[in-house]
Amino acid sequence: MSKVTASCSSCRHQQALEAYDAINVAERPSLKEKVKDGSLFVWECPVCGTHNLAVYKTLYHDPEDRLMVWLLPDGEALDPRTKALEGHLDDYTLRIVRDTGSLVEKVNIWDAGLDDAVMEMAKYVTKVELSRKHGAEMLDIPLRFYRIEGPDHEIVLSFPLGGQMHVVNIGFNVYEDCKAILDRNPDARPAPGFAEVDSVWLAKYFR
Repeated sequence: MSKVTASCSSCRHQQALEAYDAINVAERPSLKEKVKDGSLFVWECPVCGTHNLAVYKTLYHDPEDRLMVWLLPDGEALDPRTKALEGHLDDYTLRIVRDTGSLVEKVNIWDAGLDDAVMEMAKYVTKVELSRKHGAEMLDIPLRFYRIEGPDHEIVLSFPLGGQMHVVNIGFNVYEDCKAILDRNPDARPAPGFAEVDSVWLAKYFR
């Protein structure tokens, strides 16, 4: 653990917070659910009561799922010591994310037994369909995986629009179709090592 100083988004009160340099959910299983629902990164201002998001660098590590995700805000570079470890983590999925919401999404995707690269394509397909129904601006909405539900394993995606959160359900067949496309195009898979797998990554291969 370390200390970081955060500023309240409402009253600008400065608050010292405890930050996790690393989150190993094998050692502390209770942290996994707090990452999945985002509560680990939320703090309440003691002055005005506003709930704020704590922003800091941390490494999420799930040895059971063989998953490591670096949260590196503000464009921070990967530590050279971590880069040196990549070759010894061949059986791991290694990711970099730039914001807390993306870390939450990655953990939820892998905890559901899904592939984040396939999910990025499924989200893109969904945005294309939404844009046909509701206008081209839907192509720019930040869709996020939320959960799988029901006997047919429908995928629930969330997105902000008009100051409110909305959800859209897609059939699991969309995910399966996208997986088949990636399986036929292995060169489009993320490169080995810590990779950023997001809409920017996807745009290099599919438009």
